[in-house]
Amino acid sequence: MTRWAPPEGVPVRGTIALLPGRGEHPGLYRRLGTRLAFDGYRVVAVASPDDVAGELRGSPVPVVLLGNDTGAIEALTLGARLPVHAVVAAGLPLSAEAVPDRSWEAELDARTACPVHRDLLEGDEVFRRGALFSAPADLPSVLPRVPVLVLHGGADPVTGPKAARAFAEMLLAARFVQVEGGRHDVLNDVAHRSVAAEVVQFLEWLRTGTRGPVLARG
Repeated sequence: MTRWAPPEGVPVRGTIALLPGRGEHPGLYRRLGTRLAFDGYRVVAVASPDDVAGELRGSPVPVVLLGNDTGAIEALTLGARLPVHAVVAAGLPLSAEAVPDRSWEAELDARTACPVHRDLLEGDEVFRRGALFSAPADLPSVLPRVPVLVLHGGADPVTGPKAARAFAEMLLAARFVQVEGGRHDVLNDVAHRSVAAEVVQFLEWLRTGTRGPVLARG
């Protein structure tokens, strides 16, 4: 478990529980956690979805679940059960298509084009190579009724953006954002700054209580 807190003197604007995806661990989200904390959010990246409920109890609101890959599925599952205010689902693994090339090079290319994050994955001894090719869990039978931000790479080879958009259309209150040219791990891809800004904008809407997001279709 890894935590990031807002800088001294910055008021806490809410709490984010971050759930990593296949092969990942909390430490891989230092860049994103630091960015969100800088904007006033208390961020905790968990090693297991079982840790989420205890971490969120008594935390500053709004409370948001942010998941990547299978972590996004876990966030949706928990979002239907726990008293959270919203869910951010990035890189949902919705397709079950066969992957012809399961080499490390192919996996790295599928995950990210960001040179900094590629170097991080290359040298990380805890990261599990090959995990991206394992079968993901099914989507939950009960979906969250809270607002959901669905982020997806336009060039994601794991799940195409059309499938992610179609899923977003099933949700009660969703905003779908396609990252042009983005790979599977959009939170740690080339456009990570823009993606983080999109997350912050969504969080600020939750905090201020202005008119809710609608599904983006353009």
